[in-house]
Amino acid sequence: MLSRWCALRVGLSAAVLAFLGGCASLAPSDPFLESGAEPVAECARWYQALDRETESAGVRDAQYARVDGFPYLRVDRLHAALRGRANSSEVALQAFGDALLELDLASRRHEIRNLPRASLEALPGDDGRAGPAAVLRRTTECGRLLRELAFAKPELRSAVLQAARVPDDYSTVARLAGFYALTRHALAGGVDRWESETRAAFAAYRTQPADRKVLRYSAPAHTAHVPPVSRAEVAELLARRDALGRPVLGERDLARLAIAYAPQLEVETTADYDRFGELAWARGRSVPTVDGSRLAVYVHPAYTLYGEGEEAPVLLQLVYTAWFPERPARGAVDILAGALDAVVWRVTLAPDGEPVLYDAMHACGCYHEFFPTPRARRKPAPDPSEEWAFVPASLPRVRDGERPVVRLATGTHAIAAVGVSDEESLVRYELRPYDELRSLERPEGAFRSVFGPDGLIAGTERAERVLLWPAGVRSAGAMRQWGRHATAFVGRRHFDDADLVARRFTLVLQGGAP
Repeated sequence: MLSRWCALRVGLSAAVLAFLGGCASLAPSDPFLESGAEPVAECARWYQALDRETESAGVRDAQYARVDGFPYLRVDRLHAALRGRANSSEVALQAFGDALLELDLASRRHEIRNLPRASLEALPGDDGRAGPAAVLRRTTECGRLLRELAFAKPELRSAVLQAARVPDDYSTVARLAGFYALTRHALAGGVDRWESETRAAFAAYRTQPADRKVLRYSAPAHTAHVPPVSRAEVAELLARRDALGRPVLGERDLARLAIAYAPQLEVETTADYDRFGELAWARGRSVPTVDGSRLAVYVHPAYTLYGEGEEAPVLLQLVYTAWFPERPARGAVDILAGALDAVVWRVTLAPDGEPVLYDAMHACGCYHEFFPTPRARRKPAPDPSEEWAFVPASLPRVRDGERPVVRLATGTHAIAAVGVSDEESLVRYELRPYDELRSLERPEGAFRSVFGPDGLIAGTERAERVLLWPAGVRSAGAMRQWGRHATAFVGRRHFDDADLVARRFTLVLQGGAP
């Protein structure tokens, strides 16, 4: 009887673990831990120790997903979508391995910098005592060694390709517990109301612009160190591609492009909460603050895969994030109010250098909107009840030397209007690398990411999460890190889905209009 009960418990446990997607199961062990070659085993043990200290200190970076069984590799949604292409040739496979190693090293660089001194010194050998630079150097050397060995073995190559996936940012368990099959209808009603209100707001602004104090901010001007770039030059830069089809761009190239395609921001300003700026840690504060006296917009590149098959182009996107101190309460009860707010604006470039599509959201993953140009046509939704591609307005073709102008409403920082202009404001913001947010210096001298190990900014929770949890979005309304943005309450959609654009829009990639 007891044995049958034990067997039943084991069976039920296995079923529950499978049902939860294996969330409580142990990740596969590093295949090199038992290597007979001591340098290889030492490197495997090094990653084991580094992971232990990283987890213990709570400084895990959530921007990229770890590849189970291969602690020196991480993956994002683009590269997860390129696995088939990676398996098409030896050159592509090696480029894929290098890309996953670089993603891990990018995260490790921030994690190591954010480790407290005691955690560094707890690492084996003298590297930790020598400081973060020595730890990163050891990690880089070990990562390159283990990555080379892993991709030299056919069985490990296959294991990497199988494991290189990004977990969904939706909780199936929460959806089941919240009777999502039923509550999705109420959620869809809320989405429909927001879309209707947004369309009405855009229409009202076109006929009667808001009579408020509006401040316009332009992107930084090009300099001798970062000279301007023409559309013809952009096309030449984007034509340089690696074995995976990704554009090959250096830091200076990206800096030139970031300035060239940066938007102008028009902000209806009624109080300090409408002044965007630099994020910083303040003494005694657990939530980052925004310094409105230091105008800054954070930028980083992203990529989208347009189409299917090995020849489908990988298009460059540039992502701009403006941070505000808060979303203030509008009345005694406002479930949307809270600390910090941010507007994320993204441009997708055709291979000829012309913007074909813009989209935007807030850093909570909320309010995802698309602004197509004449070179983008929206596809119908396969399921009318899903959140698909909300288009409150379109933009004309943006010529060389022109910029989109994005009008933001006071308080909510909602996009109220979009347009195009070649006139620059005298007030300019600075472009800062988004990666800075993954390791900011604190007043006492230590470093810490603004994002937690779960990808959220602690202290930015909104009361709306109590109502919206059946959608499966963790802490709906809270500010979150790139790569962690679930953007639909009805259906499943991520801001960085590799096929987000291709599924929703038909693009003309070489001149003309669709």
